[in-house]
Amino acid sequence: MSVSVLSKTRTRPWPLVTAAAVCLLSFAAFWVAQRLAHVNMLDVMVYRAEGETVRAGGDLYAMRATSANLGMTYPPFAALLFVPLTLVGVPLMRTLTTGGNLLLVVALVQLSVRLVRPSLSRADLWRATFWIAAVVVWCEPVWTTLRYGQINLLIAVAVLWDLTRRAGSSWAGLGIGLATAVKLTPGLFVVLLLVAGLLLWRRDRSWNQWLRTAATATGVFLGTTLAVVVALPADSKKFWTETLFETGRVGFAEETANQSIRGVLARLMHTDDPGMWWAVTAALMGGVAMVVAVRAALRGDKAVAVVVCAFTALMISPISWSHHWVWCVPLLILLADRATRAWRVTAPVALVFASFALWWVPHDPGRPELDQNAGQMLLSAVYPLTTTALLVGYVLTRRRLRGRGAVHGTDTGRAEGTGVTAAEPLLEAVPEQERPAVAEQGRPADQERPAAREPQAVAKE
Repeated sequence: MSVSVLSKTRTRPWPLVTAAAVCLLSFAAFWVAQRLAHVNMLDVMVYRAEGETVRAGGDLYAMRATSANLGMTYPPFAALLFVPLTLVGVPLMRTLTTGGNLLLVVALVQLSVRLVRPSLSRADLWRATFWIAAVVVWCEPVWTTLRYGQINLLIAVAVLWDLTRRAGSSWAGLGIGLATAVKLTPGLFVVLLLVAGLLLWRRDRSWNQWLRTAATATGVFLGTTLAVVVALPADSKKFWTETLFETGRVGFAEETANQSIRGVLARLMHTDDPGMWWAVTAALMGGVAMVVAVRAALRGDKAVAVVVCAFTALMISPISWSHHWVWCVPLLILLADRATRAWRVTAPVALVFASFALWWVPHDPGRPELDQNAGQMLLSAVYPLTTTALLVGYVLTRRRLRGRGAVHGTDTGRAEGTGVTAAEPLLEAVPEQERPAVAEQGRPADQERPAAREPQAVAKE
């Protein structure tokens, strides 16, 4: 049986107010640490410059900002969202950005817990959220996101908000559509929704939630993009015909902060352009990972499908800076909840994302990453290597469980996607009399079929 990260005691959980106080204390310490580190919040200064360019009617993609001479890389819709940043002074803008991102950490954790364990009561959900948020705020992707004033947490929250809506929600898809209009990589979630939805439709011949969400997300993205074409025609034309294809505009591929497959290959090959090696590798790995995500979706295991899709997008993108990997938060929650002997898996993965190991190698404007030795290459590829190992381990575990299920005549694959599979570890901190009943596909908990528990025993023991 795996042990939950939230387990304090089996009979007496920590009060909600204690969890909230610890989270607040951790956030306060984080804020002080960032101030002592003299973080420059470079990216939010670029966002502000983009908003000022829109207000001035300038050329968005000719703009350069800050001492780093950074230009705009997002679709023009993002610049419209950044206009409010110009309405306050820089010190207040930085304070509001940090405070807003800390609130987004809480939102990301809550949505992640809800994705992994939708059956939790409201009190248990908030208790779990505060405890986890107090810890994950210190991991490298979150620290670096707040250090630069980035929008990664906002993007992740928008996507997870959609994917944790109740069945039949007409709002599901709005977040993914807007996130894709701001930053194109969330569009891979639309692919997941569409493919899974079409396969389910082929099986059931019914308009399902996956297709509904995909249609809404696509409509929101297209509607938003077309509206921006009307509002900013020159900038829209330039982005969609030129800037979109300028991968070097974002930064050098070999930079240690680039944790995508392209970055790993660039450092491995000692070149700033791995060319077709990247295209072929990304296509193969991305294809395999998306098959895993779609199959998880068809089993009803939305948590695995979403997390695998998120990391697939990070891996196959030309540039995935380390701060883009805030998706480590739902990954760690999923591992703590699902993995057999959870701490043996979750603790090393958590250490990877908390260690700042990728920054232990030489990195500066002189581009020393082009001359890395084997040890440095391993450290600067720590995120892709970790997620690849987890994906391989998951696939092998699934195959072993299917084989074991075939021997015992059980359906382990179907059991994994039900509420029963994930119902125990996170609730170990809740007194048994307070635990919410878990129903299976609308079936009352007291009528739960005994067969639903047998595959769980196979998977957990």
